[in-house]
Amino acid sequence: MRYLFRPPGTEAAGLLSLPWHQPLEEWDEDLLIEVPQRGISRHVVRFAASEGRVYALKEIAEPLARHEYALLAEFEGEGLPSVSVLGICVDRPDDQQAILVTRYLEYSMSYRYLFSGPRAADDPMKLLDTLVELLVRLHLAGVYWGDCSLSNTLFRLDAGTFTAYLVDAETAERHPTLSARKRAYDVDLARERVGAELMDLQSGELLSPEIDPIEIADSLPVRYQALWEEVTREEVFRADEQAIRVAERLQRINDLGFDVGEIELVTSGDGARLRVETRVAEPGQHRRELVRLTGLEVQENQAQRLLNDLWSYRAYLEQRGGRPVPETVAGHRWLTEVYQPVVGAVPDELAGRLEPAEVFHEVLEHRWFLSEQAGFDVGTWAAVRSYVQHVLPRTPVQLTTPSVRAHRSEPG
Repeated sequence: MRYLFRPPGTEAAGLLSLPWHQPLEEWDEDLLIEVPQRGISRHVVRFAASEGRVYALKEIAEPLARHEYALLAEFEGEGLPSVSVLGICVDRPDDQQAILVTRYLEYSMSYRYLFSGPRAADDPMKLLDTLVELLVRLHLAGVYWGDCSLSNTLFRLDAGTFTAYLVDAETAERHPTLSARKRAYDVDLARERVGAELMDLQSGELLSPEIDPIEIADSLPVRYQALWEEVTREEVFRADEQAIRVAERLQRINDLGFDVGEIELVTSGDGARLRVETRVAEPGQHRRELVRLTGLEVQENQAQRLLNDLWSYRAYLEQRGGRPVPETVAGHRWLTEVYQPVVGAVPDELAGRLEPAEVFHEVLEHRWFLSEQAGFDVGTWAAVRSYVQHVLPRTPVQLTTPSVRAHRSEPG
């Protein structure tokens, strides 16, 4: 047998003792763990834990395993939203298929849970928009997915919204650019698969009666085209408008969660033409800023919400002290005096139900709700007590695994 891991460090070494020579279906249950709310796969998939981390093991033909391994490594290096690949095991005895190893995406949820669980009924179109955004990101990067579906996607809460991650890249292809025809075919496949998946949920009575599977699926191409045009179209305007029109266009792209690369502005006597190169990398402006100030690594929408609270706390410190507070000092004080005490107030029996940053976001939302009811600001700690007592216990234990929860930590 041969193993290929990236990077070849202690993380991989902890997995080498597993019985790679045996078919995955025959592995001892003591070596495996149950992952809540896992999706459906056409391959044999099992989950194992090592050194406090959880890994997904998928049995697949060696050429496909090598292809998927290489693509997922590329995606991770470029910041595309996808699961993180660790390695492959090939040349297994008795002509067995290869095993692809990916890192389990903590706090992720399958579409089956999201459409049938307690968080499902809000607005299914939001989940569809998240899938569409992922497909646009891939197409901007020259990636033809070939198997875009809800089953091949995982979703994570991000400050009340969702972020989608590609899980399966067996059929994906990488090109310098994608033609309109190639993109259209990918979108049409996604529409068919999403419709079939939702109809399957409907037949199993796992879908809310108010949700029309065909209506949702048929809206996917329309939503895709609207987003694609917004982030790629050229704009033409009068020369005297160029300053404000360029700023407005860049702001719209940023608000959609995309980064801006090269800008081409061609002016003439008749006006100006603007072309914007939209970067394919996962959005990160707020994430990078939060890491710089606090060391916290969270998702982009979460980072924006946390930064807003940090700046409010900085203003409070300056008003109370009567002098300016450097942003690095404010970041450290907010982390130790606000964020850590709030997430630390979650009792052990409720830990792991939501990502810590999502807990903090929901506490802020709950504070606003309670204050609206009371007619005055109830304060953070009243909101924390009420949230822990009345809201968080209603969130099912589905977003992470016991072994991961036992090893979760926060920056100090």
